[in-house]
Amino acid sequence: MESSAQRRLIEEVANVVISHADELTTLDQAIGDGDHGLNMKRGALAILERLDDLAAKPLPDALTAAGQTLVMKVGGASGPLYGTLLMTLGKDLPMAPSRDELARAVGLAVAAVKKIGRSDVGQKTMLDVLGPVHEELASGGSGLVDRVRQRGAAAADATVPMKAIKGRASFLGDRSIGHMDPGARSASLMIAAVCTVMED
Repeated sequence: MESSAQRRLIEEVANVVISHADELTTLDQAIGDGDHGLNMKRGALAILERLDDLAAKPLPDALTAAGQTLVMKVGGASGPLYGTLLMTLGKDLPMAPSRDELARAVGLAVAAVKKIGRSDVGQKTMLDVLGPVHEELASGGSGLVDRVRQRGAAAADATVPMKAIKGRASFLGDRSIGHMDPGARSASLMIAAVCTVMED
């Protein structure tokens, strides 16, 4: 990936988190401890502070460094989870990945998030977006970028009727039903931002 495209990718993903921080906070106030938006915004701002450095690195190195930044700067569960996602992608992606190589690396990254979070798809977490998006990516075919974006948005919506099994929301039991999972929402937003850059 060219440095200019990589710079735009980092900016788009960070800025979508920053611009939706209040929404993410509101979602987390309903079923969590209310800090998801603030924590994610802090991480995104820390990434933007390193923008020149990250844009100049090879893509795998940039992903690894971004992941390390999130682990260090983001509180709660989000930092380790998103940090692990990015660091695993950085470790497993080649310099110029094919679609198959990207799908494989995303699969490994999702598996790493499952392991560190001791969670799985169906438990009302960010995995309920990451899992379906990986499935869509792995399926290939025409219109893939738009399909991935739509699958991510639909998957986040699908967390609303779910009962939380993992995380702070699980303490609410049935009262977690009827609210979108904030981690699923942040994942869908970032995936949509990636898709926007990939379409250009």
